[in-house]
Amino acid sequence: MTRWLRLTLLGVGAMNSPRFAPAGLLLRCAGHRVAFDGGPGAEPPPGRLDAWLVTDEQAELGSALRRSAAGRDVGIRAGDLELGEVRVGCRPVAHTSHPAYGYRIEAGARVVVWAPEFWEFPAWAAGADLMFAEAAGWDRPIRFRGGVGGHASVRAIAEEAVRHGVERLIYAHIGRPGLRALDAGLRPAVGEWGVEGRTYSLRC
Repeated sequence: MTRWLRLTLLGVGAMNSPRFAPAGLLLRCAGHRVAFDGGPGAEPPPGRLDAWLVTDEQAELGSALRRSAAGRDVGIRAGDLELGEVRVGCRPVAHTSHPAYGYRIEAGARVVVWAPEFWEFPAWAAGADLMFAEAAGWDRPIRFRGGVGGHASVRAIAEEAVRHGVERLIYAHIGRPGLRALDAGLRPAVGEWGVEGRTYSLRC
């Protein structure tokens, strides 16, 4: 039986974006619904959730996320999840001084990656059919104070996505440098800007 994996961007903004809601994703497949990250203005629409997964359990938006999740009778967490034929693997990313993660979602032969924040391109994203990626920096990386990580640039991510065989790349954590590039009409060399509310579908 043909199944569709549907992934809706709830938000595409970096922290404190003046324009976009926080980066978030809703996965739907075979009656299952899973939220990833998000925050104020980027909550999943009403309805039961199987889980609400996050990439950083110590994130500044954690309190807001916990309140939203509690209203859905779920808790937020970082971890693996299996829903029938859909397997969600929580994978580490190099980003900051404490543990941070991304997710490799496998449904049949299809692979989707949710990795909205990282300093180094995650090798485990190789071969993804669809990858939602970092876009806080545009043509140069953003280094955190003290040298404890940061955000990779769109330019570097585009190159690494090609090298790792990513088929379709969506930038889903757009920071101020990315906003300036967007306003100037610039486009990434590889991939496309994410659009809030847009659904990306894969047959699996």
